[in-house]
Amino acid sequence: MPWYDHRNGELFAEAVRLADIAERYGTPTFVYSASAIRNAYREFAKACAGRRVTICYALKANSNLAVVDLLAREGAGFDIVSAGELRRVLAVGGDPARVVFSGVGKSAAEMREALEAGVGCFNVESDSELERLSEVAQALGRRAAVSLRVNPDVDARTHPYISTGLRQNKFGIAHGRARATYRRAAGLPGIDVVGIDCHIGSQITEIAPFLAAADRVADLVDELRADGIELRHIDLGGGLGVRYRDEDPPSRQALMQAIFERLDSRFEAGRYEIMFEFGRALVGNAGLLLTRVEYIKDTGERRFAIVDAAMNDLIRPSLYDAWHGVVPVRPRAGATLPHDIVGPVCESGDWLARERMLCVEPGDLLAFESAGAYAMVMSSNYNSRGRAAEVMVDGDRAQLVRERESLESLYALERTLK
Repeated sequence: MPWYDHRNGELFAEAVRLADIAERYGTPTFVYSASAIRNAYREFAKACAGRRVTICYALKANSNLAVVDLLAREGAGFDIVSAGELRRVLAVGGDPARVVFSGVGKSAAEMREALEAGVGCFNVESDSELERLSEVAQALGRRAAVSLRVNPDVDARTHPYISTGLRQNKFGIAHGRARATYRRAAGLPGIDVVGIDCHIGSQITEIAPFLAAADRVADLVDELRADGIELRHIDLGGGLGVRYRDEDPPSRQALMQAIFERLDSRFEAGRYEIMFEFGRALVGNAGLLLTRVEYIKDTGERRFAIVDAAMNDLIRPSLYDAWHGVVPVRPRAGATLPHDIVGPVCESGDWLARERMLCVEPGDLLAFESAGAYAMVMSSNYNSRGRAAEVMVDGDRAQLVRERESLESLYALERTLK
C-alpha cells in the first residue's frame, strides 16, 4: 500500500490529513513518511540476510536529523561527503565506525575531524588526496583506513549530471591506474588499505550497469591479491533509481540477488564484507512537497498555477528537467486544463511542472510526489526566501522535524558597513 492516498476526498499521508499539516505548519512544507523509509531499508536488509553486508545511507539525499536518526535506529551505516554530514550522524548518536567518508574535495580540517571522530573508512578519490590524508593521519599519530574509489568507466545510462562512473567524470581513480595507486597507498605510513569502492551514478534503472561495475571491481580485487594487497571489504556504492513517472527500476531484492550471484561466482562466501551506499532508493519516494496555489494566470498562450513553492525549494525540475507527479490534496470536480506550475522566484526557470492536467483554484493545496531525495537538501534562500518546514508522519502522528526559516534568520549572520 502507498503511504499516501485519497480518503473521502482528502489526501492523507499515512493516517494524517495533509490539509491539517498545511493548516498547522504552513506551506511550502516537506512531508516524509517514517514507515516508507523503514520499509525501504528493511527490504534491503532482508535481501542481504545471512551475509556480511553493511548498508550505508548516503546523507546527501536527505540529511534531516529525523531521517538520519530513523535509519540509525534501523542499523544503517552512513556515507558522508562533508564534515557537516559527519556532525549530523554524530548528533543522532550514529556510530562513526560505520561511516564511510566519500567526496572528491575533502579538506585537511575535515580529514582531521573525521580521524578524531573515528570514522570507519575514507573513500579516497585521487593520488593527491591519498598523500594529504597520510600526512594528516601521521600528524595525529594515526593510520587512516582507506578504500580507493575506482572509476570503472561504466555507463550508468542516467542523466549526465548524475553519472559518475565514466572516464570524463571528476570522480574516482581511473581503473587502469588503480593498481599502481594501491601499491603506492600500501607504502604510505599514514594509510591502512582496507577496501575498494565504486559508485557509477544515481537514478539507475537497470541491473546491467551494476553488474558491469562489479565485474570491473572484482577483476581489480584479484589483481591486488596477486600484488599481495588483501582487502577486507568491497563497496559497490549505490545509485538504484526510483519511480518518478514511468521508470521501471528493478526491485531492491532483484538488484541485491543479481549482485550477490555475480560476486558468489567470483569469491568464496564471506571472504569480503560487502558495502552499499544507497540514498535515493531509501528516501526518494518517501517525501512530498506540500504547496498552496496563490494565483491562476491565463496569458492566452499558457495557463499558470502560481504556487508558494519555487525553484529554491525544489530545483530538480529546473536543474535536471525532472518530473514530479502533482496530486491535488482536495480534488475538485470539473474540467481539467493544462497548467504550468510555477513559483514566485524572478526567473523564467522557476517552474515545478509543465502542462499538467488539473482543475485548481487559488487556495488549493497540491502535493509534489517523490520529493524525499535531493529536494530540501538542494534548496536555497534565493530571492531571500526562507527554506521550507519539514514534517515527519508516523502513523497518526505528525512531528515538525525542521522549523520554517524566519526572514530574520536569513540575514542574522550578516553585518552592515561601519
